[in-house]
Amino acid sequence: MSEQKIGSIICPDCGKLISANAEACIHCGRKNPGMWGLGPALRNALMNYGFTEIVTAVCVAFYIVSLLLDIRAIFGGGLLSFLGPSSMSLYKLGATGTIPMVEGRWWTLVTAIYLHGGLLHIFFNMLFLRQIAPQVEELFGTMRLIFIYTFAGVLGFIVSNFVGIPFTIGASGSLFGLLGALVAYGRVRGGVFGDAVYRAGIQNALIMFMFGFLMSGVNNWAHGGGFIGGFLAALLVGFAEQGRENFRVQAFTLASIGLTLLCFVMVAWHLIVG
Repeated sequence: MSEQKIGSIICPDCGKLISANAEACIHCGRKNPGMWGLGPALRNALMNYGFTEIVTAVCVAFYIVSLLLDIRAIFGGGLLSFLGPSSMSLYKLGATGTIPMVEGRWWTLVTAIYLHGGLLHIFFNMLFLRQIAPQVEELFGTMRLIFIYTFAGVLGFIVSNFVGIPFTIGASGSLFGLLGALVAYGRVRGGVFGDAVYRAGIQNALIMFMFGFLMSGVNNWAHGGGFIGGFLAALLVGFAEQGRENFRVQAFTLASIGLTLLCFVMVAWHLIVG
């Protein structure tokens, strides 16, 4: 049986049924409403696996690889770095900071999001991801969530590098970005529900910031930059109640995914060529 090449999708702008291969919506004129067929495929993949599950799997995979690259180093350090990889392992896999950036390792702004310095570090970050990401996904949609998570993490590390942090890793900047997105949602939406989301986002952010300042070795600059990044990204793409994930949102999302994959390729390339 031959594969079916023709299908139908919903135009992200007008909400009417059109051909998946249409160059423009026949109802509203939106060009490439199906993102050349990538939009529906992306939605199906995310529905089958889930954003939280994919991010968790990637972080765990990177964590295991980072341990295997230097097994002798995993039992040193303090509580947060218990079963933690060596600095050289993290460097090879894409840790960021002023040191890697001076060397031109720009891709580390993305790859560092998926690296962790110890068992407790990855455990608590993934635990918080599983708590907060579904809330953001429900309010914003999966595509907006991907862009917010990526943009917040990158901006957090840009701020961190700007102030001179030499070496840093972790998903915390992206996670603070999700809190920033909730705060932005609550502020824009308003009403009883919006105010409740706003207060909860602010309270959780303050608590997390407090823990960050009380514990040593925490990159609070990345946290602050990530929070601002999530807030700004949420304002840029809007939330689900304001409209469907249109062409602009799809473009931001595909750019985020493409950039992330490119950065992973850069890590693999430098591992191979040395």
